Amino acid sequence: MSLLDVTGLRVRSADGRDLVRDLSFTIGPGERLGLIGESGSGKSLTALAVTGLLPSGMTASGSVVLDTPETGPSEVVGAPERRLNGLRGRVVSVVFQEPLTALDPLMRVGRQLAEPIRRRRGLRGAALRAAVAAALQEVRITEPGRVARAYPHEISGGQRQRVAIAMALACEPALLIADEPTTALDVTVQAEVLALLGGLVTARGMALLFIGHDLAVVSGITDRVLVLKDGEAVESGTVREIVDAPRHPYTRSLVAGARHLDSALDWTNR
Repeated sequence: MSLLDVTGLRVRSADGRDLVRDLSFTIGPGERLGLIGESGSGKSLTALAVTGLLPSGMTASGSVVLDTPETGPSEVVGAPERRLNGLRGRVVSVVFQEPLTALDPLMRVGRQLAEPIRRRRGLRGAALRAAVAAALQEVRITEPGRVARAYPHEISGGQRQRVAIAMALACEPALLIADEPTTALDVTVQAEVLALLGGLVTARGMALLFIGHDLAVVSGITDRVLVLKDGEAVESGTVREIVDAPRHPYTRSLVAGARHLDSALDWTNR
């Protein structure tokens, strides 16, 4: 069974330009797929189409089906907002690139995290506060009480991204989409967040759609890779196939660039 089945996805701008063309892929329960490509390749638009969150004026066609034993198969393209709200959170959740834009700057962190936990688990009072603290501890925040009382701008970038991950996991989704979640972080914090994310995905048995432009990073956390260029898929395969024997010239350039920058492709020996 496919948890996510994307078939012939097309994303079109308000002026009629095709931004994503005839894109098809599947993700099964527990699988990890990486979408990789340069800026403007259609990666993030694909994630937004999967969750029904395309910006106003953009339209999607084709098919995007999310299917879990709890919900059954659900078509995202053309679905009413009420139906999409039932899928977001418990079926699919997103961790965005910049948590400052995803978090409400006027609301304390604990309150923001409490809301999805309350909706999913029906907790109140002391039980809800304990669940918020546990969620922050799960993402390795060492001072959950202080962070819960803080506003987003009062904590570090790494802590904000950990909070964003905790919020995405609060509704226990079957599929987690991580859209370049470490780009805004320094290298040391980036490695810590990637290790945390990979461990949580494994521990919870979730599927992962990881979006990035850095092949070394994507290779370190996924099992399969889909390479996008100018809105189209140009190559797909296992991480080992893509790294060892890239076929498309664009993929070869990504591999060469990653090898030139560092030896991080050795992460694929896991």
